[in-house]
Amino acid sequence: MSGDATTLESVPDLVKAMYVNVDSFPCVRLLNRSGQIGCSNPGQDKIVAPIVRAGNINYQLFQPLAVLLPLDQMTDFFLRVSNEPELSHKVAGVLVESNGVDKNVLELSPDRKFPQQAFAPYSDLSHHWNPAGSGIMWNRYDFPVFLLSEESTQTLQKLADKNEKTTNGYLANVAEFDLVMQTTKAGTHDSESCLKEQTCLPLGGQSVWASLPPISNSTSNHQKPIIMVTASQDSASFFRDRSLGADSPISGLIALLTAVDALSHIHDLSNLKKQLVFAVFNGESWGYLGSRKFLQELDEGADSVNGISSLMIDQVLEIGSVGKAISQGYPLFYAHTAGNSAISKKMVDALQSASESLGSDNVKVKPAALSNPGVPPSSLMSFIGKNTSTSGLVLEDFDSQFSNRFYHSSLDDPANINSSSIAAAAALIARSLYILASADLPIDLITLNTIKVNVSLVEELIGCLLKCDPGLSCGMVKSFIAPSNSCPSHYVGVFQDLPSGTQFPSYAADISRFIWNFLADRTSSLSGNSSSCTGKCHDEGEVCVAAEVEGGGRCVVSMTRYVPAYSTRLKFEDNLWHVLPANSSDPLSAADPVWTESFWNTIGLRVYAVQTTAFDWFVLLIGMIITAASYLAVIVGRSYISKIIKRD
Repeated sequence: MSGDATTLESVPDLVKAMYVNVDSFPCVRLLNRSGQIGCSNPGQDKIVAPIVRAGNINYQLFQPLAVLLPLDQMTDFFLRVSNEPELSHKVAGVLVESNGVDKNVLELSPDRKFPQQAFAPYSDLSHHWNPAGSGIMWNRYDFPVFLLSEESTQTLQKLADKNEKTTNGYLANVAEFDLVMQTTKAGTHDSESCLKEQTCLPLGGQSVWASLPPISNSTSNHQKPIIMVTASQDSASFFRDRSLGADSPISGLIALLTAVDALSHIHDLSNLKKQLVFAVFNGESWGYLGSRKFLQELDEGADSVNGISSLMIDQVLEIGSVGKAISQGYPLFYAHTAGNSAISKKMVDALQSASESLGSDNVKVKPAALSNPGVPPSSLMSFIGKNTSTSGLVLEDFDSQFSNRFYHSSLDDPANINSSSIAAAAALIARSLYILASADLPIDLITLNTIKVNVSLVEELIGCLLKCDPGLSCGMVKSFIAPSNSCPSHYVGVFQDLPSGTQFPSYAADISRFIWNFLADRTSSLSGNSSSCTGKCHDEGEVCVAAEVEGGGRCVVSMTRYVPAYSTRLKFEDNLWHVLPANSSDPLSAADPVWTESFWNTIGLRVYAVQTTAFDWFVLLIGMIITAASYLAVIVGRSYISKIIKRD
C-alpha cells in the first residue's frame, strides 16, 4: 500500500510496504461486580473486515464490516447498535473519525445524564446534571472500537473511498483489529471472577495530600480544625487513553495548584486559627475511589494519613469544573453547598468577600439554585455519605446543569476551557481560604490583597497537563520528575503496587508523581541543612523533592503524602485481590461497582489490501495449468530421452 518496490531489501521492508499501522486510541474491556462494559474482539483471534463509511452500511451488510464513523454520528450509532442486536452482529469493528470537523459537534458526552447517581446523598435521581449524556460508554460491545488520529482519519477515508468506487462489488481494503481481552479468553464476566483467574487488575492509582503550612508532630496536642480543599486528577472517556478532562475536572486541579502557589508566599499562615489541607484524589470517575479510600484510611489511622483525622475536618471545599465560567465578559461561579448549616453559609460568605476583594477583576459568585436536588456529582458526595453532617461546598462553573457539553468525552480538550476562568477561580479560592482559616480573627486586608495568582502558571499547567506539546516534557514537570510519556492522559489506570502504606509507591503514574512533588515544593520550608537526596531524607518530617531529576533532589520540611486509591471493597491477600462483602458501617459500600480492567497481550490496528476471490481462483487455475504442463513435459521428456538412449 505504501513504499517503493526498489527499496524492498528485506522481509521487514516488504511487510512495511504491505501493511499500514494505524495511530489510534482503543476502547477496552472493563468489568464490575455485575458485568462488563467497553469493547473487545468477540473471540481469541484478530478480526479482518472491509472498510466502509457508516452512511453505506445499510446497503452493504452482506458481510461484517469495519465501519468508518464520523464523530458527530457516534452517539446515534452506538445507541442503535445497543438496541438492534442483529445490527451489532454485522459490525466487525468501528473506526471513529477525528479530523477537524469535531468543532462542529455541539455536544458529545458518553456518560449518563446523572453520572454516578448511586453515590448521591439524596433521593431525587431524576435530575439531569449532564443533559448531553447518552450513556453509551456504560454498554458492552463485542467488537473493537478505535478513535483515529487526524492523520489516520485521512488515510482511512481514502481507503473507504477506494472501496466505494469498486465496480465488481469486492471491497479490497481491509482493517485488521487486534483487541483481544484476557477476560474474553478466560470466560470471566465480572470483577470477582476475573480477579480470581488473574485476568484483570483493579482500577486505581495514587491520591496526594499536603498541608499548608506543614503539620508538625510537636503540635499534635494543639491540633487545629482542618479546612479540606479537594480536586480530582482523573477523568474518563469512551476511549481509554483519550481521557483529557480539560474542564471536568482538570480545570479544578489546575486552579487548586495555582491557589496553593499563591498561598505559599504568605508567611503568617501558621498564626491562623485553622489548618489548610489540600487533597487531589485519583479514581473519582470510577466510583469515587480516591476520596472513599482516603476516608477509609482516616478511619483506620493508616500511615498514609498520619497527622490528620476525620474528626479534625471542619469544612470541605471542592474545586470542580471551573474552566468555562466566563459569562457576559466576566467569570461567574456557583457555590453548591451541602445542607444549610451555618458553616456552609460562612463558606459562601467567604467566597463572596473574596470576590469583592478582587475589585476590578470582577469575579462573581452566586449560590446554586435552591431547586437543585443537592450537590452535583463530586467527591463531596463521599464525605457526605460517610458523615451526613459534613459541611461542604463545591465551586463549579454551572448552576443546575453542566456547562461542559463534552463531559467525559475526547473533546473535553484545551479548546474547551478558558485560562482566564481558571485563574479567576484560583484567585477566588486562595483568598477565600485565607478568610476561612482566619475564622474569628480580624482579616488582615493588607495580606489578603497581596494574595495574587500567577496567570502564567495557569497557562504553563494547561500546556503540561492537557497538551502533547510540550505535555509532560515541559520544563516544570521535568524539574520535578522524569516522565515516562510526553502526552498526558488522565485515565486512572490500574493499581499495580502492593496496597501498603509506603510513602514512595513503585508504580505511581506521572501525573500523581508531579502533583506530589509540586505540592511538596509549594507547601514546604527548606530544611536546616538543605541536603541533597535521591530518595528518602534522614530527618523526620522531611521529604525529598525532585528526587528523579538528574543530579538529585533536595530535602524540605513538608507534610505531603501519597494515599492509595482503589475500591474499599478490595483486599489483597495471598497474592490475590479479593472482593469483600458490603461494609455496613459505610453506606456507600453497597454501591461500589469494584471496577477492574482486563489484561491484554497487544492492542493494534492496521490496514492493508487483499486480492479478490476471483484473482485467487485465477492464480490457483494458472498454478494447476503450470503444474499439469510441467507434469506432461516431464513425461514427454522422459520418453524422448529413453528413445535416444535406446538408439545409442
